[in-house]
Amino acid sequence: MSAGGRSLLAAGGLAAEIDPQGAELRSFRIDGREWLWQGDPAWWAGQAPLLFPVIGRSPGGRARWQGRAFDMPPHGVARQSRFALREVDGRRALLELRDDEATRAHYPFAFHLEVEWRIDEASLAMRVVARNPSATEVLPASIGFHPAFAWPLVPGAAREAHVVRFEKPEPAPIRSIDADGLGHPSGLPTPVDGATLRLDDRLFAADALILDRLASRRAWFGVPGMHGLRVDFPDCPHLGIWTKPGAPYLCIEPWQGFAPGIGDDGDLARRPGIVLVPPGGALERNLVLSPDVVPAA
Repeated sequence: MSAGGRSLLAAGGLAAEIDPQGAELRSFRIDGREWLWQGDPAWWAGQAPLLFPVIGRSPGGRARWQGRAFDMPPHGVARQSRFALREVDGRRALLELRDDEATRAHYPFAFHLEVEWRIDEASLAMRVVARNPSATEVLPASIGFHPAFAWPLVPGAAREAHVVRFEKPEPAPIRSIDADGLGHPSGLPTPVDGATLRLDDRLFAADALILDRLASRRAWFGVPGMHGLRVDFPDCPHLGIWTKPGAPYLCIEPWQGFAPGIGDDGDLARRPGIVLVPPGGALERNLVLSPDVVPAA
């Protein structure tokens, strides 16, 4: 089903709306209540952009490849592009983006990007596949997810009662972002206590937290002992957590790759987490959102 150009998916108590602009999730409702941030330019107009072929900013706003330099928008070209809707029914939507003149101005490569959304009574799943149609050239690419959820997520609960609880302890140092959107090169002490990140606006005074040595492939956001949201990212090795201090949303962002560090020259071949997709090959990454409860203790 579709309305106003958006694909409407529903099963049981779950419902979602998918926009062909960026193949972006615009609504995720559980038992009629909206869990996805609805966007506000006063804070951040985005909701859940797809990040491709890079994650984060590029030094000086430019990327390089084999001696060529080209302007690269933050987070790449997918979120600025309108996808073609190939298939849709009440539980599944398949969208596709192929390179064209607009994408090649920033990312001079041939590619096919497929985004499949599926919903059932328990979860909403997003599958992204970047295919390299070239017979001779590699495709440098990253894929990232950037969903923003309401914070507070639980109506009536205090913001500071919310946590992000990881699948495993996360003792490794983290990275942060500087004013230009580039990563600090040295590790910072993690604010994660065991497997729990206690949320506080002060965590985001500089910008996002980047967990680039991530042990977990699952996280949970909410108030322990109450309903919350489980985020599964089985094949993403990096994670960003971000908001603007005081903003009513929290982004939990599984990534393949992250922003380069200060002093980086922007070469895509050396960008953190980049995958060189071989001729005829593909890069696939997945995200699953589902309501869940974790114990209070």
